[in-house]
Amino acid sequence: MNMTALASARLVRPSWALLLAAFISGCATSVPTPETPMERLPAAEAAPTTPAPTALTVPAPFPITGPVGPLTPAVTEKNGERPVALKPHAILGLQEQIDIWERIRRGFAMPDLDNDLVRSREQWYASRPDYMLRMTERSRPYLFHIVEELERRKMPTELALLPFIESAFNPQAVSSAKAAGMWQFMPATGKYFDLKQNLFRDERRDVLESTRAALDYLQKLYTMFGDWHLALAAYNWGEGSVGRALARNKAQGLPLTYSDLRMPNETRFYVPKLQAVKNIVAQPEAFKTELPLIQNHPYFKSVAIERDIDVAIAAKLANVSLDNFKALNPAMNRPVILAAGTPHILLPWDNATVFQNNLQAHSERRLSSWTAWQAPRTMPAEEVAKQVGMSVEQLRSVNGIPARMLVKAGSTLLVPRQGKLDNDVTEHLADNGQLLLAPELVLRKITVKAHQGDTLMRLASRHGVSATNVADWNRLKPNATLFNGQTLSIYVPAKASRKSVPQRSKAPAKTAARSDKRSNRPAAQTATQR
Repeated sequence: MNMTALASARLVRPSWALLLAAFISGCATSVPTPETPMERLPAAEAAPTTPAPTALTVPAPFPITGPVGPLTPAVTEKNGERPVALKPHAILGLQEQIDIWERIRRGFAMPDLDNDLVRSREQWYASRPDYMLRMTERSRPYLFHIVEELERRKMPTELALLPFIESAFNPQAVSSAKAAGMWQFMPATGKYFDLKQNLFRDERRDVLESTRAALDYLQKLYTMFGDWHLALAAYNWGEGSVGRALARNKAQGLPLTYSDLRMPNETRFYVPKLQAVKNIVAQPEAFKTELPLIQNHPYFKSVAIERDIDVAIAAKLANVSLDNFKALNPAMNRPVILAAGTPHILLPWDNATVFQNNLQAHSERRLSSWTAWQAPRTMPAEEVAKQVGMSVEQLRSVNGIPARMLVKAGSTLLVPRQGKLDNDVTEHLADNGQLLLAPELVLRKITVKAHQGDTLMRLASRHGVSATNVADWNRLKPNATLFNGQTLSIYVPAKASRKSVPQRSKAPAKTAARSDKRSNRPAAQTATQR
């Protein structure tokens, strides 16, 4: 071999090595490296390995009201199903993911929104470092699980930041519209996505179940609209509202993008808020924000329970504070966990073993001081308390029974576990227990006189009662004619006074029920309103 050929060979060999290295790196299924790499921190603690992500498909699109026309999503259809499509993952080689924030950054896959609203929200969050720190610290127990679920479903990891916008990562948050949990589900939407809501638990606040339902909903919306910004707008405003807004734009020849739609201010600021938080997480130093270190490993572990157990006892056996226990198990509505309805609880990773060991040591002891009882008939709270052996004050407090309310037949109540009531609650009651109440009306008899032209209907309307009842109280026929000055007896609520009801006042006009602007959502509905 001459010198020229030798030099050529020496040049060829490194190129093959580079090609081989590139091929190996290309096999890694990771997401793009941030433009500004973080300083390397100590490796995360060892944790159980997670199964490799599997391809996920979602149902064919749900119909949108109105002639929206094609939205040209970047997905392909096969056998009526469409895989969620994201941008291709970049090469990361075998670089270790350091903390959860870095892992979230590497999974960013949504197109960025860049406008004045985003900059306004960036300034708002950056000017409140204490608020940002509280929110991010509050997210510590939940972020790893959410990111795991997003990666398993091959969804953009910036969706892990959505609870910052919805609830500031407070699983106990309840909006004025009755949306609950860190993903803010409305009652009807929660039921649509199989989140149980009964006397004993509300899965809209459950960490695992609410996350599953929220990601199911977001996938459904992305499949409908083929655009993550539109999907987020629909999560906040409702798919029907977004569909109609798209139809209006299409009819007027306007663009079919999030920024071009006419929408309520709440929804107009919704995606910019998420984009602002995303930008701060991407480059916290640029906004003079410090993110707490959250390790890239599981915070909690799911532990099976087979017997009913008081919340306080479970926390004690796990050696965790009651507040920390409730933060991981926020779905509990009562001071007892029913094994038939909630067969698993979440505990901090290291405390799970402590709980299991202590639970085994208490295997012969009673763990619950409460059970369920069904009312055989409608009765006042005083009578219920007497039957189940507890004070009426305690009965009202534990079961949330207001004053002057009757407990209706079939209601399920939490009562002390004693005597004949000394069993774990059945699955049927654990899943379906409801408290049904009726007003406890105390009536007072008043005497009135009919005027010229009065009828039973007019007289009854004047005093807020039914004409049938007035006829019965006075032993008259429903179509009886009244004469001027005729005396009749009427029963009204005890608090009402004769002076408070003018004799000649007109019956109050019927008013149409206020229609909430977001009520057109088929399953969930408003900003804080899933």
